[in-house]
Formats: sequence, C-alpha cells, structure tokens
Amino acid sequence: RRPPNTLPLVGNGLLFLQARHKLFSWFVKCEHQFGFETFQISVPSLPPGVVINDPKNLEYVFKNEGIFEKGDFVKSRSWDLFGNGIVNADGELWKVQRKAGLNFLSNANLKVLTEVALPLYLMQSIRHLRSTGGDSVTDLQAVFHELTTQLMGRMAYDVEMHHDDPFTAAFDYASGITGERFQNPLWQITEIFTGGKFHKSIAMVKAFGSQLVSKAAATRQRKESPNANRIELRSVEAFEGISGSLINSLLDSIGDHNMVADAALNYLTAGRDTTAQGLTWTFYLLMRHPKIIGNICNEVNGVINNIKSNISISQKSLFDIDMAIFTPVSLPYTLAAFYEALRFYPPVPFEIKQCMRSTTLPDGTFLPRDSILLWCPWAMNRSRLIWGDDAEQFKPERWLENGSLVSKSAFEFPVFNGGSRMCLGKKMAEVVAVQVVATMLLFFEFEAVDDTERLSQNSLTLPMEGGLPCFIRPREHAQ
Repeated sequence: RRPPNTLPLVGNGLLFLQARHKLFSWFVKCEHQFGFETFQISVPSLPPGVVINDPKNLEYVFKNEGIFEKGDFVKSRSWDLFGNGIVNADGELWKVQRKAGLNFLSNANLKVLTEVALPLYLMQSIRHLRSTGGDSVTDLQAVFHELTTQLMGRMAYDVEMHHDDPFTAAFDYASGITGERFQNPLWQITEIFTGGKFHKSIAMVKAFGSQLVSKAAATRQRKESPNANRIELRSVEAFEGISGSLINSLLDSIGDHNMVADAALNYLTAGRDTTAQGLTWTFYLLMRHPKIIGNICNEVNGVINNIKSNISISQKSLFDIDMAIFTPVSLPYTLAAFYEALRFYPPVPFEIKQCMRSTTLPDGTFLPRDSILLWCPWAMNRSRLIWGDDAEQFKPERWLENGSLVSKSAFEFPVFNGGSRMCLGKKMAEVVAVQVVATMLLFFEFEAVDDTERLSQNSLTLPMEGGLPCFIRPREHAQ
C-alpha cells in the first residue's frame, strides 16, 4: 500500500523536502496507520522503495548482509564525507575496519577508558562547570561534545581535540548537507549553486584526517608503541600506553593512508557524536521528569553508601569518590533511563539499504534488485505494537525486571543496528553514559531555561538544534 500524502507524479517527493522533524512525525503517523505492514514510498528520479516496521522483516535484513548493502544509493550521497570508511564500506574493506575497531574496543582498553581516561576528563568538566556559576546559561550539549571529543581524540588518535576546533564546525556542516542529500532527489543540481561551503568543509575535514594519519605514522617511526598489557591498567601510564590505539590498528591493517584517514574520521563521528547526542537528549528528558532524577540520585547514593559505609556526603568526600564505581551493573536504573532516552531520540534516526539482488521479505513483500529498503528507529521506537499502549511515556521502568535490565532484540530496538553490523561501541556508550549521568547528577542540579520543545538539526545523526541551554547549580553537598 501507499502511505498518506502520496501525490500523483511526485509521489512522496515533497514530504522528503520538508524539515527533518516533520519527516520523522510522518514516519510515526505511517507506523500508527500501517502497524507492521510494509508500505511503499516513491520519489521521482530514485529507485522504488519500501519502509519496514515489522521486527521479523528487520531480522531478515540483519541476517542477510549479502543481499542488503549500502549500495550506490547511499554511497553516492555520503562518499564525499565518509569515503572508504566503515559507514560506506561493504565486504572485505568493512571487515578490516571492523577488526581494527574491535581491537580498539578490547576489554583491556575499555577498562582504561572507563577507569582512568573518562574520570580524568569528566572531573575536568565538573571543575569547569563549578567555576561558571549557577546563574549563567550553559549549553549542556557543548559540554558533552567537548567531553567525548577529548576522550576520543586522545584514546583513538593520540591528539588533543576540542569541540570548538575548526574541524568540528566543518564536519558538522558537511554532515548536515550530506543528510540533506538523502531528502533531496535533486541534490546534484542544487549543489551546483549552493555547494561552495560544503566543498570547503569537506576539504578541511579531509585535511584533518590526513594530519591524523601523518602524525600517527611519524610517531610509529620514532618509537615502538608501548605494550599496554604490561602496564597496570589503573595507571596514567596505561592511558598513555593505549592512546592512539585505533589509528595504529588501522595503520596495521590498511596500507593506503587515504583509506586510513577515511576510516579514522568514520570512527570519530561514531564514537564522539552519537554518545554526546545520546547524553544531551537524556538530560533534556530528565529535566522534564524530576521524579526520575530523584530515582537516579537515590540509586547513586546507594552505591556510594555501600562503598563508603554509610558516610554522609560532603564536599571533601565527594571529590574522593572513584567515579569508576558507577557502572551499568551497579546502576541499572540509570542505564534504563539512558536506554529510554535512546528509544525516544535514537542517534541514527533512520537507516537505508539497497537490494543487491531480488528477494522476498518474510511478510511476502517482493523486492527487485536495486530497490531501496528503509527503516526508521524513530518510528519503531514509538510503536504501540512493540512497546505497549504507554509507548509515548518516558518510563525507564519498562527496561527493568526484578532490578535487572531487560534487553530488547535488535530487531525490536534497532538503535545499535544489528546482525554483523551491530554497533561496536555499544558497551562503551553504556559505561560512558552511566558514569557521566551519575556523576553529573551527584554534583549538580539541572534546570531547563524554558519549556520549549527541542528539535534535531539536520545531520546524519541527531544533534539538538540550538544546543541544550540550561542552568547548572552545584548541589548543597557539592558547594
């Protein structure tokens, strides 16, 4: 069947030209109307396409990577920004980059990240926020982006990076224009007249990627990389020992430095942007639900009391606390709140694949070769068929059973993708989010500047348009 607002000749083309948040609302409307039924979309000049909402169909897609690939439809639009990186790659090149990512996100490296690197940069953020005063407005999105940028810059590439670097502005702009290409069937024509800034931004992004690779290659020639396994993992030396481990792993696996640069930039946006955006939307929702903040604070205080033998929290004892005690295992409710925020605001709000050969979905839908298949986590995550009649409620409790986190399958909750392309950074995102949320709420009270509904800006991911302005005041025990 065809969805609402399908017009003669132009099909659904005009819908895809509208603002992003309106397009998401249209996908939700279609999900409510069609349920799990697959429906057609048609846009002039593009291959025929369908939208799936049924978890059984998505399971079929995840389990048949050889049939459903990025394809020319995706690659032609994202090539300028992502090149041969893992976002675009299929086949052997994808496998090589994924293996490098697995090496970077090993259990040993994650231990250093969460027990040494993250507490270090997180406490820097805490001290900065304490110095700004509670009556000034702070953009919390910028705070989280600075934190994840520093963390990824040092650990993955062994460089000092900041959110306000020129590279970041160039990358964000290029990502926004790349996202628009997926909504505008005439992008190749319109960019003849409007693409000047985009191409300058791409040049700046590529130059930065080349600098990352050149620096890493030069460092390798000067000295042999330290073996982090020989170093006590809870030490600063361990942090230094694994700094740059991702770029070095990529250099070990890929001979072409241009491809290494593409791969490095792909991992940067995956590890930096999505985590920061997830945290931003989490705090946006928490400020609208103070009772849930209270529940998280009670859980955090319970963990501290268990460690510190029921001491009263004071300023001195607060800074003596090892923030690495805040983990997904020790704080299941906090993790549930993060997951619930990801349900409403998935960092990658829609996914597109192209059929490499004809196939038939489990529901009987026939897909010819080269046809487009799309699923929208934004809409699926609001489905009453999957989440129940209270799907529109922000309710962390839906993720808990007897105090433990209840996991949903990737087919029902595709926020971290699925199948062989399951997000490598899922565990990292969980541990970073829990530690950041717990620590921030331990030190500060947060108040939104106003009740304005926040929208996403145009991008390939889900940054908040205009940031998240709020008042951040130290709690009484943290004064």
